[in-house]
Amino acid sequence: MAERIVIGMSGGVDSSVAAARLVDQGFDVVGLTLHLWDEPSPGLHSRCCAPEDIRDAKRVADQLGIPHYTIDRRELFAREVVGPFVAAYVEGHTPSPCSHCNAAIKMPALYRLARLMGARRIATGHYARVVRDAHGVPRIARGRDPAKDQSYFLYGLRPAEREALLLPLGDCLKADVRREALERRLVGSSKGESQDLCIVPDGDYASFVQARAGGSLRPGKIVDRHGRVLGEHAGIHRFTIGQRKGLGIAVGKPVFVARIDPPSATVVVDDDEQALLASRVLVERPMVCGDVRFPLHATVQIRYRHAGAPARLTLEGAVLQIDFDAPVRAASPGQVAVAYDGDVVVAGGLIGRVQPDHCEQGDRDGNMRA
Repeated sequence: MAERIVIGMSGGVDSSVAAARLVDQGFDVVGLTLHLWDEPSPGLHSRCCAPEDIRDAKRVADQLGIPHYTIDRRELFAREVVGPFVAAYVEGHTPSPCSHCNAAIKMPALYRLARLMGARRIATGHYARVVRDAHGVPRIARGRDPAKDQSYFLYGLRPAEREALLLPLGDCLKADVRREALERRLVGSSKGESQDLCIVPDGDYASFVQARAGGSLRPGKIVDRHGRVLGEHAGIHRFTIGQRKGLGIAVGKPVFVARIDPPSATVVVDDDEQALLASRVLVERPMVCGDVRFPLHATVQIRYRHAGAPARLTLEGAVLQIDFDAPVRAASPGQVAVAYDGDVVVAGGLIGRVQPDHCEQGDRDGNMRA
């Protein structure tokens, strides 16, 4: 009897090709789609949670001759992902909801439902790999395609989920996967790429947050590094560290958001790039992957498209301290920091506090903030 495996199917090219490959390999494949969200912007396609993607996943499963189930997780998604996403922006943080969605919703759901269906393995179409360390412990590693690598979003998987996980596209290039989908004539093989967060496909995060934040938004002032008032704003949810456009002020020279002070709802702008540099970040309640010994020297990504920077990691209680060899630009509370030993994920978690590289300059640049 063939081994059963449950694969998460989004209706997109990647998970469809991954499912097709598993069928070719002789697995007893079951497709599973999580119904997470129903509110894409009019005329825009979220490429993740839209109803048409659920239909496409079912059609691909029919093409492959495998059973397919849709599981409603909308209430959980709203509570665990959308709510914290909105709250983070209201608090002046920059959230990373995809990592949390994988760790709190998608992978646990796949794993639990696989067990109910008598399956020992689960699979997804992520561009990442599962490797084993010297002790045989499964670890998440970078995918072969550097432009599509999604290991950053999988740092939070639990050991049992990593043990069960197959990633059929980990050694593939996106262009080859697209070509294979077209050759197989899979439904949706000509779909475009998703460029924005699934719940905000038009990229207008500020309007999304404003529509859901109730009375928690507060106007405030925009000031320069000396505290001079340059203008006013309708809420700190409209700003992120390093932002240059859409500031709503004209000062005769390019400036960017250097700091956000939530208690006073003040946004500090600067024209000096030094104001964006940070030498240390603190990660609260990190996920440590495998038998990792600290202190450790590793490469750390502070956001998905960050190239990574060498740093020294120390763990004290429930706080991971990351001291960079050279200052990094635009580290922001709420984002995810993921540490790699070579290509292998060793730790990760939400950035809780950021220490600027220029603390000795005093309040001009701000102290560490929650």
